[in-house]
Amino acid sequence: MSSFVEHLDQLTNAQTVEELWDLHTRKMATYGFDRLMYGFTRYRTSSSLGDPQDWVLLSTQSPEYMKVFFDEGLYYHAPMLKWALANDGACSWRWMMNMSRIDNLTPSEMRVMEFNKSMDVTAGYTVSFRSISERTKAAIALTAKAGITQDAVEQTWAKHGDEIIVMNNVMHLKLLTLPYSGERHLTKRQREVLQWVGDGKTTQDIALLLGLTAATVEKHLRLAREALDVETTAQAVLKAAFYNQMFIVDAEI
Repeated sequence: MSSFVEHLDQLTNAQTVEELWDLHTRKMATYGFDRLMYGFTRYRTSSSLGDPQDWVLLSTQSPEYMKVFFDEGLYYHAPMLKWALANDGACSWRWMMNMSRIDNLTPSEMRVMEFNKSMDVTAGYTVSFRSISERTKAAIALTAKAGITQDAVEQTWAKHGDEIIVMNNVMHLKLLTLPYSGERHLTKRQREVLQWVGDGKTTQDIALLLGLTAATVEKHLRLAREALDVETTAQAVLKAAFYNQMFIVDAEI
């Protein structure tokens, strides 16, 4: 097992989201957390977390779990997600297991609890990261290995909780610097024309710079807007920048 400092060094030098996530999940497994789920949105409103296709969503939960939890919208009623949206820091899952809370759970929340129990998602911690604006939010659920009790998790947290929080924070902050496409994939040419727009170039300027016709440039801009699901080119530039898909050196994302 690498030391704490060595692991932080590895995280900060990761070159891709995939490399970063692999390093982090393997490290968390050494503490007994073998199923992780990380989510980040830049499009949160008072009533929505934005389009799921715009989320950064990373998970080592099973496909069966993710199908129900996300595809069927169970996440929207998850007690720990509601806690994460309203708080920063780390929270023991004992919070939602408290009998005084169980008595006050809604039918939808009870369904989440029952589903999690059926999938052995019963012990763990949630870390909610400090937001940089009202529109952003990120959190990670650390699920303990099947059969591990919450009491055992608390013992691990008492010994290693501070370092676990630091490692998760470093992972989150590093991820914000890495290119991520998710469901919004841009081709190399689409990124290129958006970059020139970001530099203040007109369609005619870009056509001259790239040796293309103005119509071809417009086509790439239209396809970029469609890929990013936005109406204007300015919105496309902003969204591509949000996900670090602009001015990338030798990137194939």
